[in-house]
Amino acid sequence: MVMDRASAQYDIEKKSLLVAYVLWAFLGYVGAHRFYLGRPFSGLLMLVLSGAVLLLSLVSFGVLSFLWFIVGLWWLIDALLIPGIAARRNGDIADRVFGSR
Repeated sequence: MVMDRASAQYDIEKKSLLVAYVLWAFLGYVGAHRFYLGRPFSGLLMLVLSGAVLLLSLVSFGVLSFLWFIVGLWWLIDALLIPGIAARRNGDIADRVFGSR
């Protein structure tokens, strides 16, 4: 009975790779996938970086738009990092729900 409850709790809280990749594809440049995967600091950093680059691009009338390369590079690298981040997050959830063994 306790194991069933813990198993159900884990299923509710675990992070989906599909959801993470959908967030990455559509809102990845603002770090939405990182917030979802429990990485709020790096998600906020990505959000601030994207906002700063957008502001600089607008203020410079596009002269500094090459800075989007930095955001884009981070976004592409995250495509490779998502499985590991999700596995670590799900492992942390499992440890908390089932208890350390």
